[in-house]
Amino acid sequence: MNLADILKDSNYKLSQFTAAEIEQLEQSITLKATKSGEVPYIVCLVRQKAIKLTPEEAIRQLYLQALNKRLHYPLSRIEVEYGVNFGREVKRADIVVMDKDRPNTVYMLVELKKPKLKDGKDQLRSYCNATGAPNY
Repeated sequence: MNLADILKDSNYKLSQFTAAEIEQLEQSITLKATKSGEVPYIVCLVRQKAIKLTPEEAIRQLYLQALNKRLHYPLSRIEVEYGVNFGREVKRADIVVMDKDRPNTVYMLVELKKPKLKDGKDQLRSYCNATGAPNY
């Protein structure tokens, strides 16, 4: 199965990823038989467990690859679905990279949104403010 099949009904673009990153992801896809047919799965680079490969998860895995291989952030500093506290409420940031010198401090956040969704920037700013991560 290739990535185009998974992304066909979405508007996600892959222009920020290299052909090698896309190919590596495609080679990692496995199919799991379900009642409704075969479903694509991938072993998450960070969580090290099989995750259903939705369009958003495919983009997350590509970003994890880019952060690790291209930008050289060690997987030990990267977390997914990181809890961000807003008083009593906890929301989940898609990807965080922890600070090298302060491992309990968020250094960078990556929030994935469906293409053309407008509220992503405000949500990312609120996560940066809540965690103390730089907001550029």
